Amino acid sequence: MRVQEPNRAAVETRDHARVTSVLMVGVGGQGILMVSKVLATLCQNAGMEVKQSEVHGMAKRGGAVFSHIRFGPEVHSPLIPEGEADVLLALEWAEGLRWLHYLRPGEGVFISDVRRIVPPFACRNRGRGVTPEYARATPAEIIGRLGTGYALDATGIARGLGNERTANTVLLGVLSTALAFPEEAWIEVISRVVPAETLEINRAAFLAGRAWVAEATVPEEEASPVTADPLLARITHRLEITRAWCKGCDICVKFCPERCLVLDEEQIALLAEPEACTGCRLCEWLCPDFAIRLHKEVPAPGASTSPETTSGTAGCDR
Repeated sequence: MRVQEPNRAAVETRDHARVTSVLMVGVGGQGILMVSKVLATLCQNAGMEVKQSEVHGMAKRGGAVFSHIRFGPEVHSPLIPEGEADVLLALEWAEGLRWLHYLRPGEGVFISDVRRIVPPFACRNRGRGVTPEYARATPAEIIGRLGTGYALDATGIARGLGNERTANTVLLGVLSTALAFPEEAWIEVISRVVPAETLEINRAAFLAGRAWVAEATVPEEEASPVTADPLLARITHRLEITRAWCKGCDICVKFCPERCLVLDEEQIALLAEPEACTGCRLCEWLCPDFAIRLHKEVPAPGASTSPETTSGTAGCDR
């Protein structure tokens, strides 16, 4: 856990006569739209004009998702210009770094989970057992360059509470310390936005985020860099293609990073170069007909490690 001691006077007495801009970023499935809805609703309840712009088309694919929220007495545009975000809230570390240039220099507040979600394309060399080319900047390096910055293991905090999906609510708790809205107002809006059965754990997550800010310090140790797991070098990839379901749309062939898939003479997907497959799962994820399924297996000692491909319906669930 890391925090650069904030200029609390600047945070707490920010001039709300002007427009305040909050940029929220992450990847699909992390709940960016939920936390942005909480903030937008909170501002509306406070009698402010609110404008919001978001991109959520990739939410189902694990792609980049972001939401611009601007509020104040009068807001003319929903989009935050580069260098004018008062707060950058990141639910994933690399996404936070990718949007840093939107933060207001010297004044903006950076809040980020240190969780790392490494996409398939993060490996320039996609062979087995390689180190992913993920963002290598450590939290201490980034936070040290900012006026006010928080980097915390929000996912770990949420997991400790019993549900790691509430990591976004933990970050809302941190965000609440940087904006001039009362704690009770935050909790009231959260209680209306989250499912009723998750109200108590979301409330606990929000309060945990606020408590983390009060107790946060700058630790001496650095986070471990992203390294490859030695077990990855032993994993074999078996691609199962159900010919009866394949319609020959060619999506898997075009998007395969290693160009190891082709369409055969019957226009059915075929793994032509099994040894080139790195198990990135793009073909499986993108197939609209669920005709492709990747199996990752660890062979027994002494067994062959060459990839295989099979066709048929055995073991495939639609």
